[in-house]
Amino acid sequence: MRMPWSLRSALTAYFGILALFGQAKSFETTVTLSLQEYWNEYVGPIEVADINTTVEATPIPPRELIPPPGLYYPSYPTGQQVPIQKKNESWSFPKDFMFGVASAAYQVEGAAKDEGKGPSIWDALSHRKPGFITTNETADVADNQYYLYKQDIARIAAMGVKVYAFSIAWSRIFPFGSGQVNEQGLAHYEDMINTCLQYGVKPAVTLYHWDMPLALQNSYGGLLSPNFIPDFVEYARVIFTRFGDKVDFFTTFNEPSVFCATFPYPEGFFKPTTIPDKQQQFFCSQHVLLAHSQAYHLAKSELNLTAKITIKLNGGYKIPLTNSTADAEATQRSWDFYEGLFANPVFLDGDYPASVKEHVSSFLPPLTDDQKALIKGSADVFAHDSYTSQFNMAPEGGIAACLANVSDPLYPTCANSSYTYAAADGGWNIGPAADPGVAWLHKATDWVPRLMSYIQETWKPRDGIVIAEFGFAEPFEQQKTVLGDILFDQARQAYYRDYMEAVLIALAEGTNVIGTFAWSLIDNLEWNSGNSIKFGLQYVNLTTQQRYYKASFFEYANAFKVYQEQ
Repeated sequence: MRMPWSLRSALTAYFGILALFGQAKSFETTVTLSLQEYWNEYVGPIEVADINTTVEATPIPPRELIPPPGLYYPSYPTGQQVPIQKKNESWSFPKDFMFGVASAAYQVEGAAKDEGKGPSIWDALSHRKPGFITTNETADVADNQYYLYKQDIARIAAMGVKVYAFSIAWSRIFPFGSGQVNEQGLAHYEDMINTCLQYGVKPAVTLYHWDMPLALQNSYGGLLSPNFIPDFVEYARVIFTRFGDKVDFFTTFNEPSVFCATFPYPEGFFKPTTIPDKQQQFFCSQHVLLAHSQAYHLAKSELNLTAKITIKLNGGYKIPLTNSTADAEATQRSWDFYEGLFANPVFLDGDYPASVKEHVSSFLPPLTDDQKALIKGSADVFAHDSYTSQFNMAPEGGIAACLANVSDPLYPTCANSSYTYAAADGGWNIGPAADPGVAWLHKATDWVPRLMSYIQETWKPRDGIVIAEFGFAEPFEQQKTVLGDILFDQARQAYYRDYMEAVLIALAEGTNVIGTFAWSLIDNLEWNSGNSIKFGLQYVNLTTQQRYYKASFFEYANAFKVYQEQ
């Protein structure tokens, strides 16, 4: 039996405050906090945007839809000369290919506590943990999409984009993570979805994109506790029930290999846990798999949804640095501990890869036969965030030595990585580097066809592959001050041109790629990097909130103008 919401939230708030300030002790009474009091205790003052009501879309000025030079040349002045590039008649995107753009709630919405929203862990960390976001910024206002979504959707449609992939902020629906539903939050997303449909843009909805409700983290440790599973499934039930007749593509979790690897959280900041630091990632991963699979079957078997439902993984193609046996083994371990940790259970046999299973066997409860049966097949498509690729190689002292040393920084994967070819191959980067603030990102678009075929050959998804995020951080864009320089993002433009050609190659080779969602719709708060890193297809003036198309957006859209079947 679940406690009444008022009592449950009171206990949650009480224990959470004690955990936050390190004053855990037995209690003799309870203190009920209102949502406003909860914000004040955990987060503090919130910045408020000048625009705090929903704004109706205005027509996009025709001049904003003129592509940059290279894609378009005016008839006057004359004299420009460019080489003719013929269309490759063997390439095409199917008529129903999902041409989309993506964003995430915390990074773009703003309106941090408006209309009944509760705080997330990111609200608390950005306000109470100096340096957690390197620029000490918050997403209190961000791109203010919560009130400007109509204009953003109109701008998406004006570029011919067919899909907008966005996430719902869990704590807008359940301010305390569970219990009482906030109708204002549901009404907001319903109007956002309706606006997409009004403009001929299909909404693709992610339920969890890293913004854990703070109350659940404070109450029982969030993803580290099995209590997370029923709370997530109930949240999924509300979303599926409300929007399942309007949304035909749902993602349960975004990049669990990333957010699970962020554990442990800053010591003493949230509810303490007895799970050792090195084990927390795997408890998180198991709870994600169980929550995802239960939500999937809820949607398919109980609610009879016809929407495609999946979990979104991430990583690049993993290339052995040399042809040695050790580098081949290290590369396989990298696959196993990254994509395989989730993809093998979901798409193959319901269980972990052998190397992962061997590692977790001493501390993680094994998946039961019933759990494995529930997890197996619990995704309709393989959704993958495929930004780049990298080389893998054995640790300097060897894999066996790494496995014998739990303090080795590469343990337990025991696979090293690099973005540089071996010295014997010239020592070149795998491709041009993005902004130095994202050292992991290089333009490795020539490996995209192989990555797509590897996914298809290895995990054999039923309904194909969606590249659910891909994009490029233009080098040093934050340092540019002239609008024209910002908008002519040459490195990102080249990335999208070559990436889409790589997808066309993959399609021509028979790989069933069914969609691409470019990251990101607009410049946003890029998690721990704040606003110092720019991935946006549009520039946003954070003072005026004016949006401007970049050249890369036109490059991305042009691939479909040229190659999508009509």
